Amino acid sequence: MRDEVCRLLNEALASLASDGVLSTDSAPVVQVERSKSAEHGDFASNLAMVLAKSAGMKPRDLAEKICAALPASAVVARTEIAGPGFINIFLATDAYHELPDRIREQGAAYGTSTIGQGRRVMVEFVSANPTGPLHVGHGRGAAYGDALARVLRAAGFDAISEYYINDAGRQMDILAVSVWLRYLELCGETVAFPSAAYQGDYIFDIAATLHREDQIAYQTAASTLFDGLPSEDDALLDELIARAKDTLGKDGFHRVHGLARDTLVDDIRSDLQQFGVDYQAWFSEQSLIDSGAVQAAVDALKKNQFLYEKDGAWWFRTTDFGDEKDRVVLRANGNHTYFATDIAYHHNKLERGFEHVINIWGADHHGYIKRVKASMSALGLDADALTVLLVQFAVLYRGGAKVSMSTRSGEFVTLRELREEVGRDAARFFYALRKPDQHMDFDLDLAKTQSSDNPVYYVQYAHARICSVFRQLAEKGINVDLSRADPKQLVEARESDLLQKLSRYPEVVESAARSYEPHQVAYYLRELANDFHTYYNAHPFLAAEEDIRLARLSLIDATRQVLANALGLLGVGAPERM
Repeated sequence: MRDEVCRLLNEALASLASDGVLSTDSAPVVQVERSKSAEHGDFASNLAMVLAKSAGMKPRDLAEKICAALPASAVVARTEIAGPGFINIFLATDAYHELPDRIREQGAAYGTSTIGQGRRVMVEFVSANPTGPLHVGHGRGAAYGDALARVLRAAGFDAISEYYINDAGRQMDILAVSVWLRYLELCGETVAFPSAAYQGDYIFDIAATLHREDQIAYQTAASTLFDGLPSEDDALLDELIARAKDTLGKDGFHRVHGLARDTLVDDIRSDLQQFGVDYQAWFSEQSLIDSGAVQAAVDALKKNQFLYEKDGAWWFRTTDFGDEKDRVVLRANGNHTYFATDIAYHHNKLERGFEHVINIWGADHHGYIKRVKASMSALGLDADALTVLLVQFAVLYRGGAKVSMSTRSGEFVTLRELREEVGRDAARFFYALRKPDQHMDFDLDLAKTQSSDNPVYYVQYAHARICSVFRQLAEKGINVDLSRADPKQLVEARESDLLQKLSRYPEVVESAARSYEPHQVAYYLRELANDFHTYYNAHPFLAAEEDIRLARLSLIDATRQVLANALGLLGVGAPERM
């Protein structure tokens, strides 16, 4: 409906331009917003105030001319001018009557648009180190990132989801050593397992696979391995990594490292697929090193004099770009930092032809944004082509008590456990109900409740309730031809409210895409479900006279379609029975 109002205003502007009242060069993009109060109409525009100066007129005078130039329309009943020059637009009582038919005709396409104009956008999210199973914090980023990609596609963007596999670097080496030490235990060795190594049960599982497949091929005397180790955690782990590489050799260490990586990446991929998240691309950090892309990025920065050497390491002058301090890209031992591979990765993203790239990171990465953007600018890339969106951690509550979490110790609730406890739909909808940068308390008990207090149950029940109505009709042998519905029978106030809410859906999708806020869809779903349940409880469907019954069935069928479309954008199912 907003599109129709915009069209009418544009025609009015074109008419005024042809009459010489307005310059054809000054015509802006027409902005129309939903009125916050019914007394101010259905829509409002500040068009007259925007154009008043270039037209050399007072805003209210120009508003009068715009209103007078509006073409005749069955949609608009009247206009009025308010305040300094706002144009309030009141729709005709039957303006929304064609909506159920339009929704039924468009089906799953209702709400989609072309505002993205096919622009290629990458949405990179989760990208957790494959050093353990995904936990509930990753789940929030997964639900947000996947919903955002779906919303962008619905708005006409060519949005690609990508997972960046951090399969290179020290943390992966610690993972490999952790697995090897548990493997040595299975070989009968007595191991003083470091407290700073990875502790979870999944380490035992990978070690058991290694022992089962390779027997004692990688066994060594633990007493020799642990002799003379430093006491400090980081130094101890670094020395263990060095000894493991020396003892196992390149091929042996690669076997342990690769088994651990592949097992956990496969586990992560499976978890995400079960969570309804399917990536179009999985990108390996190690591939950037193997292809020479990291070295090429470092060489380019050196050539452009953005790097300098100090204490044997190479530092990037990120302070030249507003960062609080310079950052190391090459350590004194010659190893790349994570920052170095990130520099190469973001260069690679734009090299692949993406016009915009969106990173979804944990809130603790806030300080990382400036240095990544600095690297893009230093390489001659457009730093504005990168948007970083931050996601706060989710805190779980069960029985009113906070559930403790510790990743390194292995004491955490995995995404799989969350999905199995509350279900995929509940988990994804609960995650979607908050802005990602806001703190979130996840009430596990509420998520499992089958009542109107549970928002996902409340929304899904609206869809199932409508499906039940049509099942009852079929069971009674009542044939329904919705194309014969007469929308003029929809005269009740709650019917008008529901029609107006349905008309807003395309605007919600567009707004969610522009602002990267899929939670707007979740909010809308709660409002739509509330309007439907209120309507359902107030008016009969099956017992109504035939003409009224058919019109009402057409209305709730359109509601069913919009509920399904919106739930799909959040990756949540639309059940037909509950």
